[in-house]
Amino acid sequence: MALHPSGSRDEVELVKIETEDFSLVIKGKPYHGRYEGLKQYRDMDYLDVMQFEVNGDQIDRILIYNIETQLLQESTQLRPIFFENGVYQVIVMPKAGRELTFYHEHPGLRQSVARVDIANTYMLMGNLQFQNEVGLTTFEIRDGNKKILDVTLEVFPAKLDYKNDYKKLLEEVNDEIYNLAFHFIRKTYLGAKVKLEGKPSRSEFYRLISKHFDQFLQAVNHIERQPHHLLQKTYEKVRGDQLTKLDTKSRNYLQKRGHLFAEVKNGLKVHNLTVMPTEGLRVKKELTFDTSENRYVKWMMQRLTHKLYDLLETLNNRSSRWEVEPDSDLLDKIIEMIKQLEGKLKNPFWKSIKKLDRSIHSLVLQMAPGYRDAFQIYLTVSKGLMLQGKLYQMSVKDVATLYEYWTFLKLGQILDKKYELVSQDIIQVNRDGLFVNLQTNRSATRRYRHPFTKEQIILTYQKKENSLPTIPQVPDTMLSIAKKGKDFTFNYVFDAKYRIDYAQEGSYYKNRYKYPGPLEDDINTMHRYRDSIVAYNEGPYERTAFGAYVLFPWFNEELYQDHHFYNSIDKVNIGGLPFLPNATDLVERFVERLIEKSPEEIQQEGIVPRGTVEEWNSSLDEKVLVGLVRDQEEYRNCRQTGRYRILTHKLKSGWQETKYIALYVKNGVTEHNGVICYGRVKNINHEKTGADDYMQFEVEHWINCNPIIKPVGYGIAEYMHTTLSNLRESKELPELFMKSKEEKTLWRMLRRVSDKITIELDSEFLDTATVVEEFRIKNILIQINKEMREVTLVGTDHQTTESLDSMQRNPSTVFRALIELLECKK
Repeated sequence: MALHPSGSRDEVELVKIETEDFSLVIKGKPYHGRYEGLKQYRDMDYLDVMQFEVNGDQIDRILIYNIETQLLQESTQLRPIFFENGVYQVIVMPKAGRELTFYHEHPGLRQSVARVDIANTYMLMGNLQFQNEVGLTTFEIRDGNKKILDVTLEVFPAKLDYKNDYKKLLEEVNDEIYNLAFHFIRKTYLGAKVKLEGKPSRSEFYRLISKHFDQFLQAVNHIERQPHHLLQKTYEKVRGDQLTKLDTKSRNYLQKRGHLFAEVKNGLKVHNLTVMPTEGLRVKKELTFDTSENRYVKWMMQRLTHKLYDLLETLNNRSSRWEVEPDSDLLDKIIEMIKQLEGKLKNPFWKSIKKLDRSIHSLVLQMAPGYRDAFQIYLTVSKGLMLQGKLYQMSVKDVATLYEYWTFLKLGQILDKKYELVSQDIIQVNRDGLFVNLQTNRSATRRYRHPFTKEQIILTYQKKENSLPTIPQVPDTMLSIAKKGKDFTFNYVFDAKYRIDYAQEGSYYKNRYKYPGPLEDDINTMHRYRDSIVAYNEGPYERTAFGAYVLFPWFNEELYQDHHFYNSIDKVNIGGLPFLPNATDLVERFVERLIEKSPEEIQQEGIVPRGTVEEWNSSLDEKVLVGLVRDQEEYRNCRQTGRYRILTHKLKSGWQETKYIALYVKNGVTEHNGVICYGRVKNINHEKTGADDYMQFEVEHWINCNPIIKPVGYGIAEYMHTTLSNLRESKELPELFMKSKEEKTLWRMLRRVSDKITIELDSEFLDTATVVEEFRIKNILIQINKEMREVTLVGTDHQTTESLDSMQRNPSTVFRALIELLECKK
């Protein structure tokens, strides 16, 4: 549909209702700029139909604005004319002398339309504003307490496709964590129906009891008029001449008490004797209403009273978790329901009914008039609601909050697919049962573990960063990824922004970025998050957030891949990603790539993030000479004197760069075999002993290797060189050998998956070996062909080959191939 001509951009009459008693007019803009922008990219013109309904007495005419003809008309197929964040003026002009009032369930809207006195008459006037709330909304025109008209209209989202995106968003949030989408009282609502199971939240209970309370009282009244009753037997002791017909109990009483019989002239013949009892038990039948069924009905009334008191207490306490503001109209309704139920319970009939003391299965409850209705209503209000149908009005979160919740939950669903959930505190248990710990003022966490590397992945909602040198920061969602060999996590901010620029023709955004995308202000916020979330690291502050990304409501992922703010992610790790229920591929692939990347790959992408100083030091790493210790005497001398010496003629070029000495202790010298300790060199002296020339290295002090670096089938003939970072990260001797970038990249990659890696060198001594021939991990063979510049991964029934150049550029491609082979093995 083409945009409206400039003349129609002013406020117009959207609705006009004429009754015998008054005229009602709603004025506003019949369009929303962002909704029009959305329709440029989606064929929505004849998909969205607005729900509009008017009920009342003596209605003469109903006219609604038609966006195609731009006229007020009687219409059945209505296009959307009410939108979130729109302002709509309501005017009610009385025709007779009736005292009219405006009523809406939400106190904010109720108070916004007020009486305005004019000369000898008056009118009701005010503005309805829905902010980010969408769905149905109903208001009433009343005469005193009597409703004479109600109007239901539908408010549409401006940034989401109502049918394809918004309702799917609601469905996914409520499926993931039931009740999370529900709110107590808001300006709009959606239709709902009863679920087959579930314990209702307070908001659901209020909706259900409000609708069914009068029916429940009618059912109780019917029970009082025609109560279920029983004939109850009682027994009393009487003289023998007062006994009549005996039942089993009264017979047994006499049979066990022979002394009660006396001889008489006329009586019962027993063994040649004529006898009669002097006393016995006489059966007495009485009508009683204290039945199990009536006890159950009384218990239902007591339970409903307790639930209403709980609801009242919650509202009065303004509990932040339930996000409700007490409203006198709402409180009065609940108090009135409590009064009526307590009045019933004080009735002499119900006071005579005892406490329910057992479970009950009765056809009376299921079939008898009154009992059946009360029982069914109680079962209904004890269940939850689902968002479909038209039976109940169910308020839901505003769209911005809902989108924020959905992004966190959907990121969790993405992680659920591939990683093991270790713990979560979104759903917790307290004395009242389950409750949801996901609100805008509290944090929640999901912890995962990588199935192969066992690295920890933490997804946190509303993680508050307090210990910052400036001001606290609270991003919507923080993804923290641990990597083996690093004592800190790599943190990424994902911030849900329910905002989008549709790049309409002629706009600044269209000229600069061409396609719809996140707002520039939101991208600037990502810069702020990344730059301000820092940590003190024994010197300068270092950034702990490696990247920050806006998640915004857009559906066309293919088109967006050419956007400036998508490409900026590769350049500076800041940008935006489209995220909707039907558009999750880009985010899914991106999150997986972040988790699978090696720490070295992440460091190369960052702009002076945390660990940069450490990484620079590693690239200029200090050389370590790992020397052989042949016997106990040599070992004892090295440890006690802090000196290690080696024959000068055995030293190869480059030994002068040695900054550290490490001791490799030969098998049998001590109880431990391998690289045991190392120390920084403080002096190097030339020493002559007889005909032999030695170079003696003196260290500051020895530092024990923890753990000891074990030989695993290899050894050192004289000495070898490695780097300090390699020494600190290694657990097995072959790891010290690796010199090429490719070998180190592969080794670090394999170490993330397993500690048990077999390495085949071309010599059993590291100082004479020249190349790593192959790696082996869990029956998977990894071979490097330096001539062909390829790395081949061979599994049991499958193999894959990647180029070494692409591995250096993007190691996670080889890592993913390795994970696929491991998954096949499983």
